[in-house]
Amino acid sequence: MKKNTSELSATLGKWMMYLAWIIGLLMSYYFFQNWIEFKKNPNQNLSSNNQQPVVLAQNARGHYVATGSINGIKVQFLLDTGATDVVIPEALADKLNLTRGTAAQVVTANGIITVYPTTLNSLTLGGLTARNISGVINPYMDQATVLLGMSFLKNLSLVQYQGTLTLSSQLLKQRP
Repeated sequence: MKKNTSELSATLGKWMMYLAWIIGLLMSYYFFQNWIEFKKNPNQNLSSNNQQPVVLAQNARGHYVATGSINGIKVQFLLDTGATDVVIPEALADKLNLTRGTAAQVVTANGIITVYPTTLNSLTLGGLTARNISGVINPYMDQATVLLGMSFLKNLSLVQYQGTLTLSSQLLKQRP
């Protein structure tokens, strides 16, 4: 009987060790996944206080990536002062139920492409919200990141200093 108890204890101990390893690996995965996501987008939880400017930190690659919303749906933005409009990948535009306008040709860094104009009812980044912002749906973008172009940024004051970008606007807050 003692042998069976001791074998049972050894088997149970072995399974507990396996379980501890699995839990440890899952916790490591969760930690590193969050760490990688933070390195990509350090601005995931912006304050929505309308009284303060929005301050963004650079990501690990020196870009300004931030979480905001289009028409009330959470999206990830990459600030792009070289983009005339807000540029939405086609798959994301479908999820946002954006209306496509008539096809138009635009010049990009990768050449001439066809895009579809659209209007964003609302665009929010931290405490900054704008309405009726022009955008384009780009069928060639394969990622879910929206390029936050000048159709939104043109009404803002942008100040970059020591790895942060401060966005503020009195004009934007006064828009209907």
